[in-house]
Amino acid sequence: MLELETAVAQVRAAMPAPVAERIPLPESAGRILAEAILSPLDLPPFDNSAMDGYAVRASDVRGATAEAPIRLRLRARIVAGKSFSGKLATGECARLFTGAPMPRGADAVVMQEDTALAGEEVLIRDEVQPCENVRFQGEDVRRGAILIESGEELSPGKISLLAATGVGDVMAGRRPSVGVLATGSELREAGQPLAPGQIYESNRAMLAPLVTQAGGVAKVYPLIPDSLVATRAALQSAFRECDLIITSGGVSVGEMDFVKAAFESLGGELQFWRVAIRPGKPFVFGRLGEKFLFGLPGNPVSAFVTFLLLVRPALRCWQGARVTTLPISAGVLGEAIANSSDRRHFLRARMDGAGNVSSAGKQASHLLASLAAADGLLDVPAQTVLAAGTKVNVLRCF
Repeated sequence: MLELETAVAQVRAAMPAPVAERIPLPESAGRILAEAILSPLDLPPFDNSAMDGYAVRASDVRGATAEAPIRLRLRARIVAGKSFSGKLATGECARLFTGAPMPRGADAVVMQEDTALAGEEVLIRDEVQPCENVRFQGEDVRRGAILIESGEELSPGKISLLAATGVGDVMAGRRPSVGVLATGSELREAGQPLAPGQIYESNRAMLAPLVTQAGGVAKVYPLIPDSLVATRAALQSAFRECDLIITSGGVSVGEMDFVKAAFESLGGELQFWRVAIRPGKPFVFGRLGEKFLFGLPGNPVSAFVTFLLLVRPALRCWQGARVTTLPISAGVLGEAIANSSDRRHFLRARMDGAGNVSSAGKQASHLLASLAAADGLLDVPAQTVLAAGTKVNVLRCF
């Protein structure tokens, strides 16, 4: 059995170099940037007002109060999107609206709430300091500065930053096409009647959105009955259409486990089988030319855990992501947690708003209720008892 870190390293090393493609910025959410982007301009591109009010020389309104206002001549009215070519002289002001360019000669903005109109003059009822209520050119981003590094995931905030600097499209890592299959003669589709001994299949419904969240393009295939012929045919069809294949079930050593044999009959080469984790020991990673097989256990929690720990990093690596690990939240155990197994246990855990961590419920690998109640996974070392109050890290996966 491989240690988890060794298995992940082998999976990552096998992934091909990312292939970049140009995509429109509005369609780039969640994509992995394939090149660093430098700002083509200063942001803001010019000095502008942070609020509605009046542009002034701060020295002109020093000492102004509501009881003793200072009068300034109204020289101009400047709205957002327009500019004023003149220059304010001593004793003059300009009406400004939020985002409007600062006129030359002014160095501060008085809020309109601290002013009153008096014909062609404006009564300034409060003093301001130089630079007050002004957004300065380049204070956010300087032209030529790196906006986003290569390998970063494009979040809505990053997309907003790029849009504000006039970027219309980006180079991003191509997303892998991922076939999602499930094996088992006992499995039935939702809506079909169940005969004795049959169950509804749930792994594909779980794995497909996990693939999407990791940046892949999921293609869900029909259920595969337990036979070598059917498994081989299904894998062959999926490999023709997809870059990576994820199966659930059929990867252990039982008489009805056909995934490994079917894969090898197609010319596939098994890279490793079995990882020293719980749940999820019977995990298959194989290669067929430039395509890859990830054989997950059939138990739903085992499939969930092995996807996050072993498949997700591969999908992220395929696209060129700098970070392929799950995000981590620090917390404190609210109860004692024990692992008497000789394998690391990735325990379904809950974390409240105060950072208190507890078990999400029963931990058997076929039990879905605790998976649905979990906030993340807690990595508990083999043959270890973690006392209540222990500081822990939770792998966030929801």
